[in-house]
Amino acid sequence: MATTCNACAMKPNCRKDKPCELIKPFYGKIHHVVGVVSGKGGVGKSSVTGALAVTLQKLGKKVGVLDADITGPSMPRFFGLESGRSGYLPSPEDPEKMMMVPMVSARGIKVQSMNFLIDEEQPVMWRGPILSNALKQLFQETEWGDLDYLLIDMPPGTGDVAITLMTQFPVDYFVVVSTPQNMVTMIVNKIVHMIDTVNIPIKGVIENMAYFPCDACGKKHYIFSRTPSAQVAEQMKLPLLCELPLDPAFTEHLEDGLAEEYAAKSKSFEGLLEAFRNDEEEIARRNQQQKKKSIPLLGMN
Repeated sequence: MATTCNACAMKPNCRKDKPCELIKPFYGKIHHVVGVVSGKGGVGKSSVTGALAVTLQKLGKKVGVLDADITGPSMPRFFGLESGRSGYLPSPEDPEKMMMVPMVSARGIKVQSMNFLIDEEQPVMWRGPILSNALKQLFQETEWGDLDYLLIDMPPGTGDVAITLMTQFPVDYFVVVSTPQNMVTMIVNKIVHMIDTVNIPIKGVIENMAYFPCDACGKKHYIFSRTPSAQVAEQMKLPLLCELPLDPAFTEHLEDGLAEEYAAKSKSFEGLLEAFRNDEEEIARRNQQQKKKSIPLLGMN
């Protein structure tokens, strides 16, 4: 897999005569790592991550999700896996070493989260360096198998965990999630500028909760802002990937543990399907245009 020299946060200090410093999974092979980020809590980023995972799975991809929000993990609830627990198995190469086994959703999506290791309501009271090390352990020591995509649901903010992900993880690109509010856009712009400083591509913006579709007339009501989503994305200097609606039915399915099933069938997420239909071709084209040299993401030998 995986990432590329020009997309690598280590490039400014890269030594071609030394091994790549990006961390790699010990078990399995991952072809593309995608960070889903907002910089702001409450924009529905985790729901978008789950819906995107379902979308890629519908497109025939083998998908995993890493819940990087160690202190506020929510991905297990999207997939109806909140009562699950990660197991351990001996490494096939060294029985003395144990590897973590991710939970698997109803549609075959592999999910790893801190909530699979502790009680759901137990607080994680760790400082930044410990959080970052815990995240690296979840990434490296999970038996991912062979994945086309690993989506990383990132925590809000620009703190230690975000820095670790942007500088040490082999991220191909980021997807930015926003909502149509000036305050949110201002904060999301901070994370966009942060990504720019580490020279990692951003595929574009997903505008979540962009409008409310009327059941009676079918009209889209833009209740949060009259500024078009395309204009907001243009202000960020990013492509608008799609608009996702406020969907009360999705909320009901989420509360019932059926969000994954709903995301697979609902027309609310058709915009994601179109935005990511040719994603791997876009990655290859971007790499070729920028003459990027591949950095292999090694799994099991």
